[in-house]
Parts: sequence; C-alpha cells; structure tokens
Amino acid sequence: MFSVHVDTSRAWHGAQNQTLLTVLGLRSHGHRAWLAAHPDGELKRRAREGLDVVPMASRSEMDFASGWRLSRALRQLRPDILHAHDPHAVAMSSMAISMAYPPPCPPLVASRRVAFRIKRNAFSLWKYHQVDLFLCASEVVRQQLIADGIPARLTTTVHDGIDITHVDAAQPVDLHAELWLPHGAPIVGTVGALVPHKGHRHFVAAAARVLRKVPDARFLIVGEGDERAALEAQIRHLKLEKHVVLTGWRADVLSLHKAFDLFALSSVTEGLGTPLLDAMACRRAVVATRTGGVDEAVDEGRTGLLVEPHDEPALARAIVTLLQDDAMRARMGEAGRARVEERFSVERMIDDTLDAYERVLSRTKREILPG
Repeated sequence: MFSVHVDTSRAWHGAQNQTLLTVLGLRSHGHRAWLAAHPDGELKRRAREGLDVVPMASRSEMDFASGWRLSRALRQLRPDILHAHDPHAVAMSSMAISMAYPPPCPPLVASRRVAFRIKRNAFSLWKYHQVDLFLCASEVVRQQLIADGIPARLTTTVHDGIDITHVDAAQPVDLHAELWLPHGAPIVGTVGALVPHKGHRHFVAAAARVLRKVPDARFLIVGEGDERAALEAQIRHLKLEKHVVLTGWRADVLSLHKAFDLFALSSVTEGLGTPLLDAMACRRAVVATRTGGVDEAVDEGRTGLLVEPHDEPALARAIVTLLQDDAMRARMGEAGRARVEERFSVERMIDDTLDAYERVLSRTKREILPG
C-alpha cells in the first residue's frame, strides 16, 4: 500500500511526532510511505535521512497555490491513500484532490487529535466534507466529531502510539546540575505548548500551594508559545522565580521525563495527552486533569491521579500526595509503563491505521463500482 502523509507545521509537537512514527511504522511493515512537509519545519529536518519527502509549505488555510502543487505531486505519485495530519493539511489535501486530479482520486484520511469544535464557516465545512475517514486520537475526539455532524461511519478511534525502543534509548539528564537546583529537590514537570488550553497558569498556581507542604519542590514547564509573557508575569507575581522554570522548547523531552519525579498535566481540554503517555512510558506517575481523552490514557488510582480542570487546590493536593509517597509513585510508574506497552504501543497504532486504510479503500471501491 502506498500512502502520502501531509503535515504543514513548522514546529515540533506531539502531532508531528505521531506523523513521523506513522510514516516510519508503515515503512517498517513493508509499505511505501511518502511525507509532504514544510521545507523549513522540524518534521522535515528529522525525516531527512532515508525518507521520501516532498517539500510543501502552506501560507494559510486557503492557500490554493499549495493545494495545486500538492495536486501535481499526487498526479505523479498516484498513492492509494492521502493522509492529512493537521487541519491545514486537511485543507491543502482537500483542494489538491479537487483541483484537476483525474479520477479515481485517493481516499482522504484525516487524523484528528484535538477535541475542539469544528468551525462552522463554509470553507471549514467544505474541507471536512472531503474526508473519507477520520482517525481520532481518542473516543472523546470521535464523539465530538459526531456531535458536530460528521457521520459515525466516517470516524474511528486510533490512539496515539509510543515508540518504546526510542523511549528506552533516551538517557536522563541531570536537571539539578543543569539548572542549579538544590540537591535532592523533587522535580514536578509538565510538557506542552504555552497556549491557553494547556492550562499552564493552573500548574503555576498549584505550584504555589504545593510549596506550602513541600517547600523544596521545583516545577518545570517544557514548551514554547504565546503565553510565555503571561506565565512569566504570574511567576513574578507569586514570587516563584526560584521554584518555577520555563525551559522553552527542548528536543530532549524524553530525557527530561526521566529526570522528573512526577509529571503533571493541567490542560483545560486535551485530545488524548501524548506527554502523559511519554511520562508513563518513562515509568513516571502522573497527575492530570479529567478532560477530553485523558481518562483513556490514565487508569485513575493505578497509573496516576485525576482532578477536575481549573481546580488548582485539587491539583496541588494530588501533587503533594504523590511527592510525599515514594512507594505509590514507583508503583504507579510501573503500572503506567505496562499500560503503554499494552494499549499505546506504536505497533498497535500502526496496525489500527492499516486496518482503517483497508476499510476506507474497501468502501471507496464499492462506491465507485458500477451497479
């Protein structure tokens, strides 16, 4: 089977990691897979060795020129499946298969990793109408699509996958030495773009409460984004400059996970929470908000503790509980690793993706056959 995968982001987030894992996983199963990615993006840089990459930049969602360029590439490549991995990629792919593409066109598969509502403007509705099958990162994401009017038969759940081999190869960093933290100070980490729906402001507010019980604790926020200035102001206001560190974007996220004593996710909304899976794969207990698909990732009471979104006192209490109980943290960390191996391996993700491809190809063939 030959698939072309479109990802338009220049940055590197969990979605881009999943795109790369998908392409590499399909190739390891003997399938042909090409990547269409931003020429200056981190995804293209990481995929440059041994992968077939078509440079493809999108200046905006309605970039008809990029849609035309992708259409020309598809005419030459003739893939069986066109797989869009982000909303702009869905737009570019929808335009490509609608622009001078001789039939039969490849089915369009779209990954959906966020639990946001579909925009109701005409172009958004049109582009999503071109999708033959949505691969949803969680059941919550799938149900949101159905609530927004997408037929259930055009949706399926394919959980994100974690490359266990890659996780095990990552070496932990000595954050105490690198960041001049007090020897033995427990580190609570979180990972995610600095954007409002990740709820980092609640993480910072909870940190102030935790310090009343665990005064030597340190808190790391790994990521970059538009909320940095607001978070820096909040940290100054709460006088947490010595306790809360904004590390910016880091390429060695898995190594950081292994240096954390505890992982906490304070998102207001979340499709699934790939950083949670990374932390669990690194044998770290987790505290997270009960939102979106988080409770599909976390087995509450076994691999971590869940609290309601926005509830900063509850988030702080859960963090304190685990920081003060080494045995519970270790037990939850081991259970988290087992859960990732059983339910969220990259191998399972690839198998589910291939099953979805076969399903949409079978359905498309039936629809175009005469009679």
